[in-house]
Amino acid sequence: MVIALLAVVFILLADRVDEYRVYQGATIAAYVVAIISIVLLTGYSGQVSLGHGALMAVGGYSAALVVQNLHWPLWISFFVAVLGAAAVGAILGIAAARLSGPYLAGTTLAFAVGLPSIANRFTALGGEQGIGYDVGLPPARFGDSFTQYKWLFWICAAATLVAVGVASHISRSRYGRIWRAVRADETAAALAGINVARSKVLVFTISAGFAGLAGALFSTTVFLVAPASFSLGLSFLILTGAVIGGVRSIYGAIIGAFVLIIIPIIAETLSSGASESVATNLPAVITGALLVLTVLLSPGGTAATFEHLTKAIRGKVRH
Repeated sequence: MVIALLAVVFILLADRVDEYRVYQGATIAAYVVAIISIVLLTGYSGQVSLGHGALMAVGGYSAALVVQNLHWPLWISFFVAVLGAAAVGAILGIAAARLSGPYLAGTTLAFAVGLPSIANRFTALGGEQGIGYDVGLPPARFGDSFTQYKWLFWICAAATLVAVGVASHISRSRYGRIWRAVRADETAAALAGINVARSKVLVFTISAGFAGLAGALFSTTVFLVAPASFSLGLSFLILTGAVIGGVRSIYGAIIGAFVLIIIPIIAETLSSGASESVATNLPAVITGALLVLTVLLSPGGTAATFEHLTKAIRGKVRH
């Protein structure tokens, strides 16, 4: 029901807003998938990763390379992005099975810092300039008014709706229950017959696959995959979006993604007429303030607060 409603909203918005808003909508869609990858890993299994921005880079590069060199269709490049990032995620997952807490965070942090530097040195990856990601023109049957940015929006929105549906199914499945059991108490889960190490590798692999898809979607919005687009800051940004939206809620990822897009707009409005240094740093200040307020006032995120309010209202109505 929620997915169908989102589909209707996406279609209506794409035809009623200007090109820049359509571009922002496509970016929101990419952020939703990226945050979902954090929700599955951190919210459901309790593992912390600071390297998902780098996994997004793996997905973006994988997709762009098969389009550029093999001329594969765009939709197939999305599958390649998922598989490429999932393969790297499986390797990290093996480390995750042995590490926890700050040790795992430190390992993924090193991965996030190191990958862009490595990409800079390979000419096959375009060096600092990166490589183009040719997403193609919209089908002629849609008419001249259907611009390329609208086409990108539709592509990103469709992929995101599928990702939300798949993630929701996984969260309610046997695997989702196993991950929550491991998060709650690894020892108790092991005594119950759960292979804790295998579950950690699996969730890291699946989470990485979602991050890879997000990287491909993110790259379609700028027609380019470059190391600078997947800096360490991106890893922190999507983690922040997950905390604000609700790190244990798939639909909280949608809220978090909207917040990440709205913050720069608010900062631009507030910094009108201010100095360049204020305008540059204000988005980070607003993001930090929102993060602190969320942790203090709503530890479960916006989605959890909304759920509690809804239950309270229903309880009062019944009485």
